[in-house]
Amino acid sequence: MYAFFEDPYRVLRLSHVLLIGGLFALLIGAVLAYGYDAYLSLPGLVMAHALTILGPTAIKLGYVMRLLSFNRLRQNPLTTLQGFTG
Repeated sequence: MYAFFEDPYRVLRLSHVLLIGGLFALLIGAVLAYGYDAYLSLPGLVMAHALTILGPTAIKLGYVMRLLSFNRLRQNPLTTLQGFTG
């Protein structure tokens, strides 16, 4: 599992997925929880509020992963010679 995080380009791609996914989760959760709350059942409303919590969490994790991958790329310029295919 640790080998997955050894490649800074892979971590950078994962961070972009977390940033975009977290943004969508936050926006969808906010619209559902506060805009369409009258039309949702109780479990749906709980899930909508959970999205407003999980969205920013994913954004924060993605941002930290992005900073760490940029730091690793800056420290080790030889990794840029491996070829970025993403």
